[in-house]
Amino acid sequence: MAEVLVAEGLGARTRRGWVFRDVDLTVDAGEFVTLAGAGGSGRTSLLLALAGYFRTTEGTVRRLARPALGFVAGVNEPEPGLTVAEHVEERLVLLGRASWNLRKRRRQALEILQGVPLPPQTLGRDLDRQGAHLLCLTLARVGEPGIILVDDVDSGLSEVEREVVELALRECGPAVVVTERAA
Repeated sequence: MAEVLVAEGLGARTRRGWVFRDVDLTVDAGEFVTLAGAGGSGRTSLLLALAGYFRTTEGTVRRLARPALGFVAGVNEPEPGLTVAEHVEERLVLLGRASWNLRKRRRQALEILQGVPLPPQTLGRDLDRQGAHLLCLTLARVGEPGIILVDDVDSGLSEVEREVVELALRECGPAVVVTERAA
């Protein structure tokens, strides 16, 4: 398989000490990788560094495919005042893939949302944690990335909700890197 992400000796140090260090990771196309660690272990920072959103002080990251963020609390979350469909329309516009015709753009968004168990008219503020994960995954996929990175797939979800989110992630196509708390 082709590599989509390679980290070698990756580390991030602040005045307070190491956030994470000596990380070696290779992710192949279509692979599902879980990074586990206790609260405060640096998993979110590592995930963001792998995606290119967090500065590192040691090592290298090679992104051989376009990364996209799924749900990352406080970083990539649904906008409270937009509906699920409006989120998708906005992403299409930002990527330059939206029709200029409002009706066609709405139809595009609804086509993308087919099979996603979220009512298109639901506001971002009304989504539960599972809904936020599913919407952010859908938005990430609109950009056709080679790798999707998602934080805390086991936080704030029931066992059934976690299984739904994990199944959606495993079936989404590109490589996926998720973080979760250590058992």
